[in-house]
Amino acid sequence: MKYIIVVVFAAGLVAGSAYYINKSKAGRAQEVKAAVRQTEISTPQEEAQPRRLTAGTQNPSISHSRADSAADSAPARPMVPLSKSDVAEAVDVLVSPSASYEQKQASWKALRDRGGLDQAMTELQMRVAANPSNAEYAAVLGHACLQKCGTISDVRDQGILAMQADKLFDKALSIDPQNWEARFSKAVAMSYWPPAMGKTDEVIQHFTTLIQQQETQTPQPQFAETYAWLGDQYEKSGRNDEAHAVWARGAALFPGNQKLAGKLASNP
Repeated sequence: MKYIIVVVFAAGLVAGSAYYINKSKAGRAQEVKAAVRQTEISTPQEEAQPRRLTAGTQNPSISHSRADSAADSAPARPMVPLSKSDVAEAVDVLVSPSASYEQKQASWKALRDRGGLDQAMTELQMRVAANPSNAEYAAVLGHACLQKCGTISDVRDQGILAMQADKLFDKALSIDPQNWEARFSKAVAMSYWPPAMGKTDEVIQHFTTLIQQQETQTPQPQFAETYAWLGDQYEKSGRNDEAHAVWARGAALFPGNQKLAGKLASNP
């Protein structure tokens, strides 16, 4: 039974990190689409009449086809690992209160894509040990554990990392109850516990507290997620009117958020 609970808990924490990872991937997808559109605009139109080939002249379409084939079959370029200074710089961004959400996502992406998560976790562990009263160090180390969970498949290892992350979030919140990342990740994880565990009211309280704290701060893109998750918890509890009211409030504050708009459209 204890093993099952750990697995469910680990799944919840990994799901909590998925929001950040998917946001990063979505942003990259938009960049690729923009680049494709720009290429299409800047590419000259093909000549109306086909060019006559003379002896010794190769059909350009064949040449391009062969080149594309060669490019497809070429081995992938080896990943360039991050240096120790690169990792330290990425960690500096992640723990900086003045860094933007986009800058932090870029740092997480670089650490994931270039195999720097283990180094970052070691760096953060040293900072937590040297600064035990710093909530941000504990919270970011907890999130690093979640990021690492997303790169491995062994459930037991995920469970160990998940429990470490939860303890780090508790540590961060004991130091700074307004640490958004720690409370949000913990609340998302708890939302995956089976109903029999009786965590629903506690999850709702965490998200409610987050909203109260958010609305006294400068709006950030990730704040919209709190309204979506709280509404989901109300809906699961059969409190549909409260769910709709939370989604509507979130949509009013974040009118460009597609998730909130979709929830309102499917629950008129």
